[in-house]
Amino acid sequence: MAKQITNNILMIRPVAFRMNEQTAVNNYYQQVLEGLDAKQIQTNALKEFDEYVEKLKAIGVDVIVIGDMVEPSTPDSIFPNNWVSFHESGRVGLYPMFAENRRLERRQDVLDSLVEQGFKIDEIIDLTKYEQEGKNLEGTGSLILDRENKLAYAALSERTNQEVLDVFSEKFGYKQVVFHSNQTVEGERLPIYHTNVMMCVADQFAIICLDSIDDKTERAETVAALTNSGKEVIDITEDQVNRFAGNMLQVLGADQPYLIMSTAAYTSLRPEQIKRIEHHCPIVHSSLDTIEALGGGSARCMMAEVFLPKS
Repeated sequence: MAKQITNNILMIRPVAFRMNEQTAVNNYYQQVLEGLDAKQIQTNALKEFDEYVEKLKAIGVDVIVIGDMVEPSTPDSIFPNNWVSFHESGRVGLYPMFAENRRLERRQDVLDSLVEQGFKIDEIIDLTKYEQEGKNLEGTGSLILDRENKLAYAALSERTNQEVLDVFSEKFGYKQVVFHSNQTVEGERLPIYHTNVMMCVADQFAIICLDSIDDKTERAETVAALTNSGKEVIDITEDQVNRFAGNMLQVLGADQPYLIMSTAAYTSLRPEQIKRIEHHCPIVHSSLDTIEALGGGSARCMMAEVFLPKS
């Protein structure tokens, strides 16, 4: 059976982090931070990044940190999980991206670096051609993978296209659990840009904002898929999603699994929710306030899991 969690995490250290105007059109979590110039924003983001990496290393996670490049300008490079995924089969997925400047994040040297560190890449599944048709599937932002049960949970949006999802499912052998997930923006229900903002699947449990799935049938089918695959379902609110409580990832530390999240996410959780999570594994959280505000993404987005076999 495939593993659900890994000890190997790829992260991209930013050199010029800023708010990406190309993603803000449908990422409603992005905010303008008044009074901060570009230098201070990068300084703050780098401090948050480095402290986060140290917390992961402290629990025994193998963090592979690769530095971003100044050119071309890639303000969201800190979120590598959207352009690439790594699988136990030795295959790598490359994904079509909504924002044109995010497509520049894809780097062959990142893959080469993993090979140099002993990981084995047997095949690259390149889905990026769909960008030319305006059809996107942004990696494990769009896809919440239950790797053990070969289920791919996906909330359809401008970033998550059904046709590309069908191709992914065929190539990687996943059964789909598809739904629509919304948030309230100025009184209007609009699609949540990434599935991983409202949902996290761990080895024995899942965290999900059921209220964001407005269609009752889709909601019931999603819950059934989770429970039938043996997951305890821990529901979170839309307010908690706004604090990135859905943007979590379970990783394997030196001695046991841990659930990783931001401090904003952690402080939004109710005591009984924390208790239910900690019944399964400890929680580790780190402050990501600048990255969350300007990037509209959080702890999970910053980690690309490396499940590749060692050569």
